[in-house]
Amino acid sequence: MMRTRIHSAIGVLIVIVGVTAPSVWAEPLTVQDRETITRLGSAQGRAENEIAPLLDHVSKAGERGLPIESLLNKVREGLAKGVEPKRIDPVLRQMTSRLESAQEVLQEAGSRGMEEGNRQRAIETMAEALSRGTTVDEVRELSRLSQDGRHKATQEELAAGAKGLAVMKEGRVPSKDGAALVGEGMKQGYRASELLDLSREVKRRGSDFEEGRASLKAIREQVRRGERSDRLFNDDDRSGSGSGSGGDRGDRGGRDSREESSRDRSERQDRSGGGDRSDRIDRPDKVERLDRVEKGDRIERPDRLERSDRSGSGRDH
Repeated sequence: MMRTRIHSAIGVLIVIVGVTAPSVWAEPLTVQDRETITRLGSAQGRAENEIAPLLDHVSKAGERGLPIESLLNKVREGLAKGVEPKRIDPVLRQMTSRLESAQEVLQEAGSRGMEEGNRQRAIETMAEALSRGTTVDEVRELSRLSQDGRHKATQEELAAGAKGLAVMKEGRVPSKDGAALVGEGMKQGYRASELLDLSREVKRRGSDFEEGRASLKAIREQVRRGERSDRLFNDDDRSGSGSGSGGDRGDRGGRDSREESSRDRSERQDRSGGGDRSDRIDRPDKVERLDRVEKGDRIERPDRLERSDRSGSGRDH
């Protein structure tokens, strides 16, 4: 009887925490932010009543406990490019929806005892993971796997693991194998940055794993024995020579590294947790160039090419 009452009390407490969490973590839009963005819009010929709905949307997202810096950045980006506010609105709504989904799945992990870590970074990273192809069920599986070790993973690490899994899947690594590897890393206390480094290295060698020249099972065993991510691939020739398949790996690695670098630049600009192209607000004259960057093509200024030639280290094209 007593045990039943205790369980009931715990259940009620979890519900209360879930209901009150948004107000506890509310991130209101400041007067300064409103004035700054209104002035930016005015400089682009936009009336205050055109911009107000965007700011109200951001403010309401903050009241629900969502991180709003990435949303504000998107508004600034759109206005600075001369984009009409009515075209910025659907992008904001899509970004907000992803942040809400990320918040929900992290709250679910928190209800099972997982601590937060950096809450804002966790939500934004999880939002990007979901936008890049990780499913909620896969996140739950990662959460389950991480609880089997001595290290207590945080929600921030769970979000990084979910993003890492999405990166591996982009490299054609099967979801089950990728989740097992990421889960092992979380159990062994890999930090968020280590989980992401691991996933990028696995993606870079995706063809090797796919064609049997390397083994994810062997990598997972190294992780289980305590090997850190920066030592897992030390024996590989990263220059693309040797090992029989070096040429293929070097070619693929170069393309994937440029693609990942492009994504990382987008992360730093948006900090939105969303890498989907539908989040982009571009002027028509920028679309072709940005598309080429996103696909990994090199677009260099003539002065950079000239410096590269003088150094003797330029590439043949």
